[in-house]
Amino acid sequence: MDIRKIKKLIEMLEESQLNEIEISEGEESIRLSRGSTPYTSSAGPGVFATPAPLPAVPPVYIPDETGVTITEPAKTSDEAGAVFSPMVGTFYASPNPESKPYVEIGSSVNVGDTLCMIEAMKIFNHVEAEVSGVVRKILKHSGDPIEYGEALFVIDEDSA
Repeated sequence: MDIRKIKKLIEMLEESQLNEIEISEGEESIRLSRGSTPYTSSAGPGVFATPAPLPAVPPVYIPDETGVTITEPAKTSDEAGAVFSPMVGTFYASPNPESKPYVEIGSSVNVGDTLCMIEAMKIFNHVEAEVSGVVRKILKHSGDPIEYGEALFVIDEDSA
């Protein structure tokens, strides 16, 4: 779809009382929305879709004593020593199933030490400690799916 056509569609949307326009040309399509709803496009290169905003605080699922899963707000960044997932993926506590975990509860860590790996799209990304201290909580198990911003660890920061 030509950029001139897209600009013309935008002008038409602004001049009309419509809240949304969706046009398809062969395999290409575009949807323009007025207001806070971003437009999406399945058109090829050169046409970009605006991603939906991420939630401010993603939920954390915690099983209670009865085995029922309850939803609580995720720990916020003001919790001292919380380490959050920088991406969506799969949590791994060790480099491979036969290896011991990078860290355990009670482990001392320094800035830059690897805490875990997150596999996203067949790429393994190391999550490093941003503070020195002692690991107090490990909130995930190897193989758990994780979301962006989800709390993974709690580290008691050294007071040095």
